[in-house]
Amino acid sequence: MTENTQQQTAPTTELPTTYAPAEVEGPLYERWVERGYFEADAKSEKPAYTIVIPPPNVTGSLHLGHAFEHTLIDALTRRKRMQGFETLWQPGMDHAGIATQNVVERELAKEGKSRHDLGREAFVERVWEWKAESGGQIAGQMRRLGEGLAWSRDRFTMDEGLSRAVQTVFKKMFDDGLIYRAERIINWCPRCLTAISDIEVDYQDDDGELVSMKYGEGDDTIVVATTRAETMLGDTAVAVHPDDERYAHLIGKRIKLPLTDRTIPVVADTHVDPEFGTGAVKVTPAHDPNDFAIGQRHDLESIEVLDERGVITVHGPFQGLDRFEARSAIVAALRADGRIVAEKRPYVHSVGHCSRCKTTLEPRLSLQWWVKVETLAKAAGDAVRDGRVDIHPADMSQRYFDWVDNLNDWCISRQLWWGHRIPVWHGPDGELVCVGPDEEPPTGEGWTQDTDVLDTWFSSGLWPFSTLGWPEKTPDLEKFYPNSVLVTGYDLMFFWVARMMMFGLYAMDGQPPFRTIAFHGMVRDEFGKKMSKSFGNTVNPLDWMDKYGSDALRFTLAKGANPGVDVPIGEDWVQASRNFANKIWNATRFAMMNGATTEGPLPDASEMSATDRWILSRLNETVAQADAYYEDFQFAKLADTLYHFAWDEVFAWYVELSKTTFFAGGEGAKVSGRVLGEVLDVMLRLLHPIVPFVTDTLWTTLTGGESLVIADWPKDSGFRDKAAEQEIELVQRVVTEVRRFRKEQGLQDAQKVPARLMVDGTPLVAHEAAIRQILRLQPEGEGFAATASLPVAGATVALDLSGTIDVAAERKRLAKDLAAAEKEKAQANGKLGNEAFLAKAPDNVVDKIRGRLAKADEDIARIEAQLANLPQA
Repeated sequence: MTENTQQQTAPTTELPTTYAPAEVEGPLYERWVERGYFEADAKSEKPAYTIVIPPPNVTGSLHLGHAFEHTLIDALTRRKRMQGFETLWQPGMDHAGIATQNVVERELAKEGKSRHDLGREAFVERVWEWKAESGGQIAGQMRRLGEGLAWSRDRFTMDEGLSRAVQTVFKKMFDDGLIYRAERIINWCPRCLTAISDIEVDYQDDDGELVSMKYGEGDDTIVVATTRAETMLGDTAVAVHPDDERYAHLIGKRIKLPLTDRTIPVVADTHVDPEFGTGAVKVTPAHDPNDFAIGQRHDLESIEVLDERGVITVHGPFQGLDRFEARSAIVAALRADGRIVAEKRPYVHSVGHCSRCKTTLEPRLSLQWWVKVETLAKAAGDAVRDGRVDIHPADMSQRYFDWVDNLNDWCISRQLWWGHRIPVWHGPDGELVCVGPDEEPPTGEGWTQDTDVLDTWFSSGLWPFSTLGWPEKTPDLEKFYPNSVLVTGYDLMFFWVARMMMFGLYAMDGQPPFRTIAFHGMVRDEFGKKMSKSFGNTVNPLDWMDKYGSDALRFTLAKGANPGVDVPIGEDWVQASRNFANKIWNATRFAMMNGATTEGPLPDASEMSATDRWILSRLNETVAQADAYYEDFQFAKLADTLYHFAWDEVFAWYVELSKTTFFAGGEGAKVSGRVLGEVLDVMLRLLHPIVPFVTDTLWTTLTGGESLVIADWPKDSGFRDKAAEQEIELVQRVVTEVRRFRKEQGLQDAQKVPARLMVDGTPLVAHEAAIRQILRLQPEGEGFAATASLPVAGATVALDLSGTIDVAAERKRLAKDLAAAEKEKAQANGKLGNEAFLAKAPDNVVDKIRGRLAKADEDIARIEAQLANLPQA
C-alpha cells in the first residue's frame, strides 16, 4: 500500500485525550516551514508540478473565498508532493493599484492632506512605506490555514524582477504594434479619477428617470428619450433609421437643440432600432460608446460637457453643477420651456458602477493606451480548441470561447500614481519613445514620461512566467513552466485567465501558461445567497478557525467543492467537520491503545480474518476512488468518500467488529492490530491533503515517521476480496436489522437482551461474538423464551424481550398507529376509486393521493410486522 522512505523513530501512543487545534496548528506549521518541506528546487530530477497562487491584493485579508480556493490548491500540491513530484506552489501578492492608492489616500485625508500635496514621488514612497508596515497581513492568515507555499519565493507584482518583466513585454508589444494610443469612450470613475476596464464594471439595477423631450421646432420637431438628461448639452445629432418613413423628411436637416444656441443634424444610421421608443435617438459622441461609433461614421463633433469629476463644464447656467444636480436642473428648464413630452419615475435600469468604490461610472471620451487583442485572443482560443489547454469542467469552455472570440481592445492605462508607470516618453514635438528595461530614456528639454500607470491586470497577466524569472532564461522557468494547473474562480475567467493566456502564448513562443484550468464556484451562505456586508451574512474565516480549527474549515470547504458550482457554507457544517476531526483523533487513539501498529510487514491474507481482508479490500478501493476524484478535481466526492470510509467503514464497522479479537488477545489480535495500523496509516495519508494538521499529528505518533508532508502517497495494491466483502455485508445486514428492531421496540442502545443466533451453515458463524458484542446480545441462558424472531441474511436472530418492554402498552400503541394507517388507506382508495373525482382533479393532486396510498401500505406492513414480533401477552 505504501512505501515509507522516511527515517523512522519508535512510535508512541502518547496522545492527549482530546484534540486541541489551537495548541497543535501554529507550532506544527512553523515546523513544516522551518524544515523546508514546501520549497521547490529547479535542479531536482523529479517531475515538476506547478501552481501559482491567484495573487491576493496587498490590501486584503483572508476571506472565505480565499480560504476555499487555497484549500483546493493546497490539497492538490500536498498530494503531488507525496507522489514524488518537485512541487511548487508559487506565493505572492498583487499591488492592487486602485485599491491600494485609495487606502493610502484615506490615510492622508486623516492628516488633512491629499496626494497632490505630497507630489507623485513622495506619494509613491508613502505607499511603499504603508506596504512595509501594514500591507500583506493576509500572508500570516494563509499560514493559519496551513497553506504549503514556497515562502522563500514570495513575489510582489511591483518588485524589481516583475517590474522588469512588465517593462520588457510592454516594449515588445509596442514594437510589434500591439500597443497603441487612441481617443475612445471608456468607463470613467469620477471618484477614483481613472479609467476602468469593461470587466471591472459592476452593473446593478438603479432607480432613475426616463425623460422624453422635443428637439426642433414646428414640423421639424422630433422626440427623443434619455436617462441622462445632462448629456443633452453635448448632443451633436439625432439619429433615425434610414428606412423609417416617419422621419424621412428630416434626414439631412438641422434642428434646434434646446437650451443652447446650436443646431444639430438628423442623420440616418442602421444602428437605430425603429421599433424602440420613438425610433429616434439623441447622439452624444463624447459620452456614450454607441453614440461615439455613430459619430465616427458620420464625422460628428465630440463635445465634452462633463469633467473628470462629473461636473458640467459648458458655459451657461448649468456650469459647475454636479452631473446629478445638473440632471434635475436641466429637466426643470426643459419643462419650463415646454419641451418635456413624458417623464417616468422611478425608471429601473441597469447602471455601471466602479467595482472598487461603487461610484456610478461615466462613459467618457479619453485619450488612453490600448492593447490590440485580435491576434492575442485568437491564440488564446486556439490553445483550448486544439487541446494544449484543458478547461475543467468542460462546460466552462463555451463561456471562455464566448469571451475570447468577442474581445474588444483592452484599455490598459490608468490615471493613478501607484502602479507600473507606462514606459513611454513624450517629446516636445509629439514624439513617442518606448523604453525597455536596459535602455536609457531620452533626455533634453521637453521630454517627459507618460503620467499614466498600467492596469493591475497587465502585471498579474504575466504571473505564471514573470515569477519564474522571465525575461531571463532561468532554471526555474525551464523547470516549472508551463504551470501544471490553474485553480481559480469562474469570476476571474475574463479578468485574469484570458489575460494570462494571451500574454503567456505571446511572450513564451506559443507555450500556454498552464496545461489545465480548473474553475471553481463562489462561496455562498448556507441558504445559497451571495455573501455581502449589506446582507449581513459575511463570515470571517479566522473566527471559525479559532473556534473549530483550520482542519474543520478546510474539510467543510472541500466537501462542498463540486467543479464550477457555487459552494454554500454554514457554521453548523464547520462544527460537523470539527466533530469528524475529533472522531479521527479519538478512534485512532483508541486503536493505538488496543494494539494498532505499523511495525513489521503486513501479514499474508491467509493469516487474516474475513474482517481484516474486507477492510483491506475496501481500503484499496478507496485509494483508487481518491485518485480518480483528485485527477478530475472532484473535491466534494473525494471528501465524502474519505469521510464515509473513515467514519463508517473503519470506525463504525471494522473497529467495532474487531473489538472481540483485540480483547481476546493472541495471534489473531496481533494480525488485526497490524491490519488496523495499515488502514490508519493509509487513511491518514489519504486525508492529509485536506486536513493536514490532525492527520500529521496522528500519523507521526502512529508510525514514528518524520511528517506526512513528505510521506509517500498510498498506491492501490490491487488487493480485492469480494468474498470477504460479501461476508461482512451479511454481518452488516444482521446488525442493521436488529438495531432497527431494537429502536422500534424502544430499547436503549446499552440495554442488554438475551438472544439466540441461529447462524450454523452461514458465514456468520465466525462473527457471532462480534455481533453479540455490537448489539448487546446476551447468551440465552436458562428460561430463555424467544418472543421475537428476525430472519435476516440466511440466519435467524431470536430475542427474549420479556421483562424489557411493556408488551401490553406497546401493543396498544401499535394498534392505534395501525388503525390510523388503515383509515388513511381507505380514504385514499375511496378518492382514487371515484371516477368523477379523477376526471376533475389535477394530475398533481391525484399523484399526491397515490403517494399517500403507497405510504399507508408501507406503514401497515411495518406495523403488522412489529406486532407479529411482540411477545405474546
